[in-house]
Amino acid sequence: MSTLKAVLGPTNTGKTHYALERMMGHATGMIGLPLRLLAREVYDRVVAVKGPAHCALITGEERIKPPTARYFICTVESMPVQTEPVDFLAIDEIQLAEDRDRGHVFTDRLLHARGRSETLLLGSDTMRPVLRALDLSVETDVRERFSELGYGGKVKATKLPKRTAVVAFSADEVYAIAELLRRKKGGAAVVMGALSPRTRNAQVALYQAGEVDYLVATDAIGMGLNLDVDIVAFAGRQKFDGRRHRALSPAECGQIAGRAGRFRTPGTFVETGDCPEFEEEMVRAITDHRFDPVDELQWRNSDLDFRSIKTLIASLARPSGRPELRQNPDALDEWVLRRMAEDAEIGPDVRGERLVRRLWDLARLPDFRKAGHDGHGRLVLGLAETLADPDARLGDAAMEKRLSALAQPRGDIASLQQKLAAIRTWTYAAHRADWLANPERWREETRAVEDALSDALHEALTARFVDKRTTALLAGLNKEDALVSEIETTGEVTVEGHVVGRLFGLTFEPASQARTLEGKAVRGAALQALRPILNARLKDISAANEGAFQLSEAGAILYGGAAVGRLARGSDWLSPVAGLIGGEEADDALKGAARTRLQSWIDGEIAGKLPSLWGLRKGGGINADPATSLEGLARGLAFRLMETGAAIDLRQDDPSHRIDQSQRAALRAAGIRTGRVAAYAPDAQKPASQSLIASLRSVFDTDVCPAAPAGAGSFALDAAWSDRALAANGYLRFGPRAVRADLAERLAWDVAKRRKEAGRNLFALPSSLASIVSCPADAFPSVLKGLGLVPAEKDPETGAATLWRYGGRGRPDRDRQKTARAPGRDGPQRQRSQPSRSRDRARPPAQRPRAPDPASPFAALAALLPAEPPKKKRRKRKPRRDSAAQAPASGFRYRPFQ
Repeated sequence: MSTLKAVLGPTNTGKTHYALERMMGHATGMIGLPLRLLAREVYDRVVAVKGPAHCALITGEERIKPPTARYFICTVESMPVQTEPVDFLAIDEIQLAEDRDRGHVFTDRLLHARGRSETLLLGSDTMRPVLRALDLSVETDVRERFSELGYGGKVKATKLPKRTAVVAFSADEVYAIAELLRRKKGGAAVVMGALSPRTRNAQVALYQAGEVDYLVATDAIGMGLNLDVDIVAFAGRQKFDGRRHRALSPAECGQIAGRAGRFRTPGTFVETGDCPEFEEEMVRAITDHRFDPVDELQWRNSDLDFRSIKTLIASLARPSGRPELRQNPDALDEWVLRRMAEDAEIGPDVRGERLVRRLWDLARLPDFRKAGHDGHGRLVLGLAETLADPDARLGDAAMEKRLSALAQPRGDIASLQQKLAAIRTWTYAAHRADWLANPERWREETRAVEDALSDALHEALTARFVDKRTTALLAGLNKEDALVSEIETTGEVTVEGHVVGRLFGLTFEPASQARTLEGKAVRGAALQALRPILNARLKDISAANEGAFQLSEAGAILYGGAAVGRLARGSDWLSPVAGLIGGEEADDALKGAARTRLQSWIDGEIAGKLPSLWGLRKGGGINADPATSLEGLARGLAFRLMETGAAIDLRQDDPSHRIDQSQRAALRAAGIRTGRVAAYAPDAQKPASQSLIASLRSVFDTDVCPAAPAGAGSFALDAAWSDRALAANGYLRFGPRAVRADLAERLAWDVAKRRKEAGRNLFALPSSLASIVSCPADAFPSVLKGLGLVPAEKDPETGAATLWRYGGRGRPDRDRQKTARAPGRDGPQRQRSQPSRSRDRARPPAQRPRAPDPASPFAALAALLPAEPPKKKRRKRKPRRDSAAQAPASGFRYRPFQ
């Protein structure tokens, strides 16, 4: 036979502990608790005794239910009383049955939820009269508080002793008090109903572990949180209950004040700040635990009619018929249901149990965001438009869209709280298998997002309101022993276990720049502890191998990914001066050794990646005898090349200033190639060398030198590229395109070869030559024009050049030189005989008139037309030989009527 028992009394009477002992004495059991946070705490306690395989945690936003579960720890709203019959059942804090928002659920549970063997109702002694009036045949066990509760009067916030919980009733008040305690007492933990359970647990753990000595909370601490609190300080006695600001009742004050003292340790409640003093009568009521009895409970009919939405609304409004059970007409879920019935897209003609139950499930979505009736109603009606059909589901795309804005755990405290409130809605939805297409996936993802946001919020609260390091660091500065300092792989510097800043390379950034006691403590401790860390890092830099360093585009030397050195302008761009960034607090000798190592490294980088230019700077080529030095025109050309960086454009040079074979050989020995178009250093045209040149030129010049695309044979130019920047990268300008110097020389050699094979200054160039310079076909003509070529003949249909000739401004016609050389990319060129002047001056075949072909359709057309009298010949201006625009389009000239 089942027994029903009520265990009543004030806080700190061991009611919940007694219920858990009774539950674990049965084969199966269930307990309903008022808060998800408290449910999690109790779940952990039961798991420690019975093991996780036998324990289930069921709340609106969390569901852990192994197949072998025998003990169910739940929030009161989530108790599966109809699907999971158990031997033992308990309901905690039953006095919440008079709460306007949640009371009807507690009332329904204490009226109808029963264990097969035993049922316990836990709560305040104020419930005894109403339980008797309801004729429940309940056995009552009234318990006394283990410790005494006293009153301490008014206390200034800055004078509050340790292990005090300050209770305020708005977020602004909580934050203001926590900030005051941080400045004066080193910090405080924060507990509010708006925080997620994970965040509240983390903040409570901060207080319980003694990392802070103060707790600032709302009345959320009054509901079963087990805290080691000696004093509860009221910062106010009014709260907003969702509808209006009202004064706390004596029973509510007693529930909060009762959190002071644990087990046999006495507790005290006081006022602080702007809280009015407690009246003598109120003090006696709280200390004696004597409050007005509860004579009415919130109630709602649980026998609902789901035939239509109208019959459901009517059944919800059905009165109880008992004066002790009062109906709340303003319940949020009923209000939302009525809005659904009025909405043209949803109601009011919804019929059928499946459809109506679906709308009722949606209407009961909790208002986690505390948006009020209107704000919450808009959210639910939006969901109902998608989910009103019982077979409808929210797809993955819809959930991804909703979670995308919430998934980033960044922002201030307010924004993190807003994100947490929003994600709890979708966590709740993910536990409704009939709302989502893929609920298992979204249970995991919403839980992961909520946990990440909760952790971020805990960190933000701790960073803002907790500063234990200030006192710890000040105490450490007064010690004679050296401070214990460490540096993490991330660069964080800790002193006496507290983070005081971050070390980037050799530059220290303190965690606090404030001119307060906190900032002074951080900087003083950091400077005292930083010297050995910097000295050790400078030693590492001095002994580091070549691969440990990198050079940034801006000329900074990186070690371990952080800038430790900076290049400064030297005598020329190949001679930068290396200096240190930071490290002022270190020993001078170690700083000098590190600077020397950085200088040797950058010199080695230049010598390794730009050996030809480095050798020229030292007075001779790296493959030449060191005693040898360049002379004459070769020396001048080498000097020009060192100034530019990687290439020199020779197309506009005076032919009489060409170097001879011996000078060319000397340059080649120094690693420099010369030809008809350019002089260049091949080793300076590699991608790594180009990047180094860009960095070095940026240090030496005021203008930033861009780096060419890695490995590009040619590329399209924009306004950012000057001829100087191109030469520094080893490229030449060919109209709107840049061509790498060695490839330009190779192309010039190939063109000259085809000119020679043609035997005249009129020759064809296949489009395949564009591949030499990696150039698109449509841009290739501009490259050829840059070599001094002009189109001599074009296709009449496409306009594409079919024959080319020398004669442009980019390169003089070699047939006009007295001594012509065979083309070559490098080295001396052999002599050949001078071409005949008659051939050179003869009119190109394209300019010779021809008679029309008799087989041509033009000849047949001419035969049909009457003869035209001869026209008087007009003297024509002789075309210029070097004008591509005046060259004939083809070699065929047709004069049909002569």
